[in-house]
Amino acid sequence: MFLAPVVARYTSFILLVGGPLVASAAETPDRLPALNAMAEQASVVGVSSGGYMATQLAVAWPERFSGVGVLAAGPWGCSQGSLSVALNQCMMTRGGLPDLEDLEDRRERYTQNEQAGDQAALGKLRAFIWHGGADNVVDPELVELLAGQWRQWLAAPEQLKVVRNPTAGHGWPVRLHEEETVGPHELGNCRQGGGSHVLACDEDVAREMLDWLYPERETVSPESGELVAFDQSEFAVKGLADTGYLFIPASCEDEACPVTIALHGCQMSTNAINDTFVSHSGLNHWAARHRQVVLYPQIDSSLSNPQGCWDWWGYAESLWQQNPLHDTREGSQVSALIAMLDRLQTASTDAD
Repeated sequence: MFLAPVVARYTSFILLVGGPLVASAAETPDRLPALNAMAEQASVVGVSSGGYMATQLAVAWPERFSGVGVLAAGPWGCSQGSLSVALNQCMMTRGGLPDLEDLEDRRERYTQNEQAGDQAALGKLRAFIWHGGADNVVDPELVELLAGQWRQWLAAPEQLKVVRNPTAGHGWPVRLHEEETVGPHELGNCRQGGGSHVLACDEDVAREMLDWLYPERETVSPESGELVAFDQSEFAVKGLADTGYLFIPASCEDEACPVTIALHGCQMSTNAINDTFVSHSGLNHWAARHRQVVLYPQIDSSLSNPQGCWDWWGYAESLWQQNPLHDTREGSQVSALIAMLDRLQTASTDAD
């Protein structure tokens, strides 16, 4: 049975591509497996708060990635550790537009202090940015500022692709595939977003993004894959949920595959919308056709983070810090994500 050495240990949650997310009895998922995944060609993608985190991760550790994809998020470093700034200048613009020169000074200070990657590594990435012209959560003008940052960082203009859907709202647009069975109530209206922010726009952003981030990747015949749960407690930092998810195509049991880290937005975790994002973003469909492992870490809601967002304003850091380092290599959630990537890229014999 394929994936038996890995999947047999995952007794709490298992689903096939397009199937419902189900839980068995109160067993705890096992640890994230060591898959000997490719050390090269890792990517990080995210939407909304997950988009902010995707850029934070890529700026902090550019040498660990070949590409970054951001949907519906504004410029890197925008909040500068302030929730008030995040709300008034990084989602809406009633506080004015953020100053990109100030943010670049912040990044350069981090680089000098070895808290972020160097410009040479950052300049090698490929970047994909998508946003909806009718987004009423993150002002589209802020997404354009993010694109401006990437134009400044990348070595050549050809490394960046910016896509704008003028009628779409805030979220992750999808085009459902034949094997998927999801009711329309589980998807958001393309313009309004609904409860899930997975947008029924008939737009396959997962395919367009992955094609851009991996222009020379191999295409294989469609194969099966499994989405399994793993215990996030060993990576425990403030904000992380107890359980995360991992999609593994069948062939990635026996050969090294690249990893894509996929970061949900606020109110988009499995605790909030069940499997709508982890099963129907389109990422698993294309990962199974291109031998790609997809990691879906999960954030939980709390008093300091009631909407279950990734930390792009500093809530997960120590309260005594005047300038929280959430957007650096020292950021607690950034460190946890890199630790998960390390595990996936470790050979199973080394992890035992």
